[in-house]
Amino acid sequence: MSPVKQETRPKPRLIVRLGTFLASHHILFRHYRTPPPPFTCEKHIPLGKCSYTCGSANPLFSTEYVTEAKRFMQGIEAASVESRGGMEMATFIAREIKDLGAEVCHHKFFPHSKHFHPLKFFTSMTNNIAIQPNGSYINFGINTIGIVRAPRGDGKEAIVLVTPYNSRRVASNELLSLALGFSVFSLLSRAAWLSKDIVWLSADSQYGEYSAVSAWLNQYHNPVFLSNSVILDTKMYGANHIYDGSTEKAEFKAFKRAGTMAAALIFKIGETRKHSDRDSVTMYAEASNGQMPNLDLLLVIAEVFHSIGSVLRKINPDWKLDVAVPDYVEGTANLASSMYKQALGVPTGSHGAFRDYQVDAVSLEFSPTFHVRNENAKSSFLLRGGRLIEGVVRSVNNLLEKFHQSFFLYLLTAPSKFISVGVYMIPFALLIAPLPIVAAALADGSKTMEKSMDHTMDDSKTNGSVDILRSKGRSWRWLQAAKVLVVIQLWAVLVSLLPFYITQIPDATPIQSSLIWAVLSIIILIALYVMFGSPYSAGVEWKLLKATMITSISIGLGLMSIINFATAQLGALILIPMCLFSRPLRACSGLNVLAQAVLLASNISLAVLGFPPAALLIIKGLSKGSWTVDIGDFWVWMEFLWEWSSATYLYLFLVHLPCWLLCIHVLLHPCRQAESKMKQE
Repeated sequence: MSPVKQETRPKPRLIVRLGTFLASHHILFRHYRTPPPPFTCEKHIPLGKCSYTCGSANPLFSTEYVTEAKRFMQGIEAASVESRGGMEMATFIAREIKDLGAEVCHHKFFPHSKHFHPLKFFTSMTNNIAIQPNGSYINFGINTIGIVRAPRGDGKEAIVLVTPYNSRRVASNELLSLALGFSVFSLLSRAAWLSKDIVWLSADSQYGEYSAVSAWLNQYHNPVFLSNSVILDTKMYGANHIYDGSTEKAEFKAFKRAGTMAAALIFKIGETRKHSDRDSVTMYAEASNGQMPNLDLLLVIAEVFHSIGSVLRKINPDWKLDVAVPDYVEGTANLASSMYKQALGVPTGSHGAFRDYQVDAVSLEFSPTFHVRNENAKSSFLLRGGRLIEGVVRSVNNLLEKFHQSFFLYLLTAPSKFISVGVYMIPFALLIAPLPIVAAALADGSKTMEKSMDHTMDDSKTNGSVDILRSKGRSWRWLQAAKVLVVIQLWAVLVSLLPFYITQIPDATPIQSSLIWAVLSIIILIALYVMFGSPYSAGVEWKLLKATMITSISIGLGLMSIINFATAQLGALILIPMCLFSRPLRACSGLNVLAQAVLLASNISLAVLGFPPAALLIIKGLSKGSWTVDIGDFWVWMEFLWEWSSATYLYLFLVHLPCWLLCIHVLLHPCRQAESKMKQE
């Protein structure tokens, strides 16, 4: 090549030179490489900028803090023996926090109401008021809050640590949880590297962990300002036993806050595992209506735990996978468990209260294998647990901003593996997309059949005006199917509101409530059919009825996928085959014996599977191994859903149940009724 041509060669672009540089220095970057996934649809969690320092610092949690945890445990155990309504325990925790030089306050709250109310699904789940103006009301809980102000921060952000305990009947594992939480809080109160405030919430869980945490978060984000007269009328029962000095009493009563919550970590120690040879940690991430924390928070926890040496072996505990099994089986079980928990729409822990305020939170449950009285094993467990929590706090403390770059919509197959929204939306779209086309084809097929019947009718009718009127009537016949759909939807709304009145019956058992619910539902359906007409009396053709049912399913599942995708996905797997296979049983008479038997068996099995109580029995049998039939279980399950304002309850009654009833109407359709009427005309 000549020198002139060499001088005129264009210089490579910057992106090309940068890629060449990275390729030539690939050794320096190979530790960022993602390993090959074991599943074709599964991804390993990528290392984000928020987690480069996970586990890189030397832990400061030493045996000194283990000794301090043991001293705290002895003191609070003595306080629990003398405790009157949990006051002595709250007093002891507050005194220990104050001795560390941290700020401390108490928070009084009342239990949540569990009565069914229709508007509860569209309002906040938090308490209406933190302190109720009723001086004679003594059933309340007391949370104790300690706050460490960051020496290197400006007070705008905070990290929340939560340790639940039952002040009425405190267990030995809860005392150990409090000791672990206090020892970590003691370490952080002396840390000079903190850039975010630390809030330690000792949640009184006598009315449930979620109630205690939710009440505190409600007061934290929605402050209530009361007059002096109201405050005097709402003195805490036993408040005189907290501290003798009036100044200190006022200090501990004043509600204190830190900065905006960057992340929250709820940790507790569960019961001793007798059939295992090593300690384990279970991570809970599902919040209300399938909400999940930012994926980077799970990455931080997984990386810290792996760096310390402990392994998060599973996401949810109900799948018995303590034996060695292939990775894909364990991943499939974890995927099914995670998807079921999200579809249920109920938080798996008190971390769900934080997601109601868009705060990323995760619950960790330590499962030890030693007896609580074993001092050596207890010391080792506290040391490892303290270092794990310290590592997570250090990683979140290094963040310059809240978690926002990673996924919020995902399904977990392992603590470090996930399926993103870009992957699991494809099969759901493939399930939903053909439904409108099928509905249009059924409606067009109904018109084609009507035209063929017109050609076979008597040719003596030659009046043109009559033919025009008949054709116009047939073109609007789909309104009859739409009328049937509206009536059934109205019935579903009324059935979903019945628990509001059934719960007013005093001393009603779950079985009695279920029977009353079923009987009233049948009576309401019959009354609506008497007033507006049934699908068979209106002469609606089964193809139009099926087209209307498919259209309703596509709209309902599409809307539910926005609220809770896991519920929509599981519902699609049940409803779509049931609707596509649905065919009148009398229409199967023209088929051969084998096809008739297969179609009959599939229709009946899918109809039984799509009935909500039958689906509950199958889920109960697969998860717990119990196949006993109890009518009251369905009431308990529905009560569990509406107590947590789960959108799954609305889906079951406003989408799933109407489609199931329409499917039953299609199966029992007489088929020949519309044709006979047309022949008579």
